[in-house]
Amino acid sequence: MLVFWKEKIAFMATPKTGSTAYQEALRDRADIVISDPTTLKHTAIQRYNRFFRPMFAVAGAEDIETLAVIREPIDWVGSWYRFRSRPFLKGNPNSTAGMSFDEFALAYCQGSRPSFAAVGSQAKFLTGPKGEDSVDHLFRYEDQAGLIAFLRDRLDVDFDLNRRNVSPKKDLFLNPKTERKLRRKLAAEYDLWEGLA
Repeated sequence: MLVFWKEKIAFMATPKTGSTAYQEALRDRADIVISDPTTLKHTAIQRYNRFFRPMFAVAGAEDIETLAVIREPIDWVGSWYRFRSRPFLKGNPNSTAGMSFDEFALAYCQGSRPSFAAVGSQAKFLTGPKGEDSVDHLFRYEDQAGLIAFLRDRLDVDFDLNRRNVSPKKDLFLNPKTERKLRRKLAAEYDLWEGLA
């Protein structure tokens, strides 16, 4: 998470949406940088509203807006699948080595997910328990130009992005039946993502 105090904006680090690249590019410009531990770096809006927002209000910043990125939902699940296929994870319960994306997607759709598919939800990260309390400024991952333009204007800064934390290339084929099931599972994510069109 990056907080820009004078500009009154907190950039939430949605997992698997390029947040590490933005953190690298803007960390010297930010007033607060939370990069470790990952549970704080990737603070969801509910946790932000419960802990960070009151702390910032006490320090005189009651009106800090939030900003986050959402990725096309199946692509986001695919990014987790690819990320967890990295060679050094082989043999780890979180590894997806040796499994197809279709198998991973079916595991993600389970009510009780195995550890390798327990990757959370963008919708839960970005909204409250009933869909309320969403972030103030939400950008599609696929709209990097729009996000960069917003940040350059809001922060009055020019910056370059370098890709970071890039997942290995893998085939993301889904059986049509699996894709339909996954889309149903990701309905809340699609509501958010499609609502930005």
